[in-house]
Amino acid sequence: MMYLNNAATTYPKPQCVTDAHTAALSAPPAGQFRSSGQGRGKDVFTGCRENLGRLLGIGSPERIYFTSGATDSLNQLFHGMERRGKKILVTQTEHNSVLRPLYNGMAAGAEVEILPCDKYGQVSPEVFEERISPEAGLLVLNHCSNVTGMIQDAARFGEIAEKHGVLFMLDASQSAGCIPIDCDGWHVDALVFTGHKGLFGPQGTGGFFLRKGVGMRPYRYGGTGRDSSRLVYGDGDYEYETGTKNGHGIQALGAGVEYILGRGVERIAEAEKRLMGILYDGLSEIQGVTVYGEKGRNLGPVLSMNLKGLRPSELAYILQNGYETVVRAGLHCAPLIHQAMGTEEQGMVRVSISALTEEQEILQFLEILREIAAAAED
Repeated sequence: MMYLNNAATTYPKPQCVTDAHTAALSAPPAGQFRSSGQGRGKDVFTGCRENLGRLLGIGSPERIYFTSGATDSLNQLFHGMERRGKKILVTQTEHNSVLRPLYNGMAAGAEVEILPCDKYGQVSPEVFEERISPEAGLLVLNHCSNVTGMIQDAARFGEIAEKHGVLFMLDASQSAGCIPIDCDGWHVDALVFTGHKGLFGPQGTGGFFLRKGVGMRPYRYGGTGRDSSRLVYGDGDYEYETGTKNGHGIQALGAGVEYILGRGVERIAEAEKRLMGILYDGLSEIQGVTVYGEKGRNLGPVLSMNLKGLRPSELAYILQNGYETVVRAGLHCAPLIHQAMGTEEQGMVRVSISALTEEQEILQFLEILREIAAAAED
């Protein structure tokens, strides 16, 4: 099988991730979450936080909180994070994990304004600055599109938000582990990540960072494993991690983060950029293929395309059942970006790679597409 749906969940995982998960499940509860590779004497949670801080440019890793993933993180943040105005600015590229909470009550009386993108999925920081008003209190930015792979200029957006006193929330679900991130340098107030994509963790892992000084009400209440005699939370209690944490998953996630740090996220980004260039050039030469992106733009390890004569769902079905090749077809849970590209009716076929994808797989995929395209013309 050839797996090119890594923007949904990366596969395969590095062996160290599988080993860490197995070790956590195999050990008795009393000692299963002690760390070996992440520093002697540290528990897995602390070790994982510290390594995530190194990877994401967070100088206060104790402000990283574990959740079940990006959707859980975003719901918690939208529920309780302070706002400095009555307007929330979000981009046209956002995933439904951002849009649905806001459009189903979590905007809490605030107005949601959409910042448009161009036909490639690029959002202009200058348009953001033009839209800032005294009512603007929060910007939510999708760092890397899960549809086109377009990487937004988070540093510039953060600079503008900081200048105007607008809180800045960065959704790094598709970029963490694939693209260098400098949370502190970009003036990010809240950052959301998921574990099962570029970080190589298992499903059901992820979390968020919340900058000190940014207020937030807890989303749920219960046991935290500390200060049990106190019925009201106090500062520094991991009050956003109520209940039993997914220790097995976090141990595996920590191994994934260590793997990325060992290889170097800059080297991973360069390797993926090279493979995506091969993929883009090859697809562009196939008769009947439309690629939704532009070479030379700042693109991550995601690309979407369509083939004339076949609906996206049909092409994905042929690839999986005829060639054992897994891609993804549809709107990819990001409906608004398709309005900018004229694909809201049919969607697209998404091809996405990981740090473990080989060049031979890209070349093989292109050969398969040539064969399917030739047959579709007949």
